[in-house]
Amino acid sequence: MKEILFDETGKVSMKRVCGFLCTVALCVTMYHNSFSPEDQAPSPVLVNAVALLAFGCLGLSSFDKFTAMKKDVAIGTKDEE
Repeated sequence: MKEILFDETGKVSMKRVCGFLCTVALCVTMYHNSFSPEDQAPSPVLVNAVALLAFGCLGLSSFDKFTAMKKDVAIGTKDEE
C-alpha cells in the first residue's frame, strides 16, 4: 500500500498523495451524504471539483509514468547505436 504514493524514482509523489487524499475525502463525503438529510448535502459543484482534482492528480501521475518509460526507451536505443 505504501508503494502507491511513491513514483518511479522512489520519491513521494505529491500528485499521488493529493489524488489519494481527494479520493478518500470524496468517498467519505459520499458515504456520509447517503445517511444525512437532503438539506445537509454538500454542494454538487464542490463534489465535482474534488472529483476532477482527484482525476487530474492521478491522471497526471499515470502520464508521468508513461513519459518516463518513453524516455528510458529512447535512452536505451540511443546507447545501442
